[in-house]
Amino acid sequence: MSTALCLCLCAAGLFGEDLLQRGYRRDRAVLAHVAAHTGVATRHVARAVGAPKRVVARNLDRLTDEGLLVLVTGGATPALRSYRLAS
Repeated sequence: MSTALCLCLCAAGLFGEDLLQRGYRRDRAVLAHVAAHTGVATRHVARAVGAPKRVVARNLDRLTDEGLLVLVTGGATPALRSYRLAS
């Protein structure tokens, strides 16, 4: 019984780590795309990295909060926002 519990906990930990690493890989892909295409909109980044717009929007928000990206068009709706690398 304790071996089965240990295996379940290990599998859950590995699954969680995989999800975390997938998020980091997407952050890097989003950052690289914005670096190569200054002023790119969310929908274009989503299409380029092959992820849903809402997921990419979260990546862009996180990267903006961390100071890596800058929102170019401040008051626009999320669909019209564009991003560039921070100076």
